[in-house]
Order: sequence, then C-alpha cells, then structure tokens
Amino acid sequence: MEKNQKIILVAGILITLGLLVIDVFFALIAFICLLSLLMTIHIMGETGNYLLIAAELAENAREVIISNTGTGEARNIHVTLVPLDIDYSIASLKPDEASRFELEAMVTEAKAIITYEDTAGQKQTRTCSLSALSSDLLKPMFPIFEHR
Repeated sequence: MEKNQKIILVAGILITLGLLVIDVFFALIAFICLLSLLMTIHIMGETGNYLLIAAELAENAREVIISNTGTGEARNIHVTLVPLDIDYSIASLKPDEASRFELEAMVTEAKAIITYEDTAGQKQTRTCSLSALSSDLLKPMFPIFEHR
C-alpha cells in the first residue's frame, strides 16, 4: 500500500469508530464509503499505464490514423497493412496523440496489425479492420464531446 492509501484507511477507520459510538448505521455508511474510496484508488493505480492503440481510416480513405487512446505512452509502434503489403513504424505515441500515414491510393478495405511496447518493454499486438464503406454504429448523431 502507498502512503496516501494508508492515511485514508486509518482516517476512515477512526471516523467509522467515532460514528460507531453515535449510531451503528452511521458507522456502516462510513465503512461502505471507505471501502468504495479504497476500491476506486486501487482501480486508478491499475489503469495508470493502460495502452489502447487504435487504427482507423480517414474520411478520404487515403490516410491511416493511428491513435493512442490509453493512459500510457506507446513505444516502437510497427504497423502492417494487409493485403496492401505496407509496413511503417512510429517511434512513440503519448496518450491522446495520433499519427497519420498517407497512402498512395484510396483503400476500400484493409486490416492493420499493430505491434507496440509499453514503457516497461512488454510487447502487445492488436488487429484493427479498416473499411471506407462501413460506418461507426456508436458514433453519436450530434457530437457534443470528442468521439473515440
């Protein structure tokens, strides 16, 4: 446990014990709030270096956009476009950063095989289907926020 988590745990236990003197139900409410706060901190710690690299085809079907929608930096990114027989590499992508690769001709359908490393050096592979004809079913009709 980190120092901040220990401080929250001790303070929460003391508050729970103090409320136990007043009423059992108040103590149970404080205990449930403490457990949910500790669970949230634990989940935040696990997702601190989460990588999610995605590939999509631009609207003009002449560019492949590789974006990092995760929370960690991706390094040594290698993209292979099948069946176009195109390979290229990207040095690194920080969180919420994107890189574009321009193609010579329009592409109707392809598959992108992406191999990348996280900051610890673990290799990961992801496959994305690229199509100029299909639309994203989850894309909102009226985009209020940035759609990923």
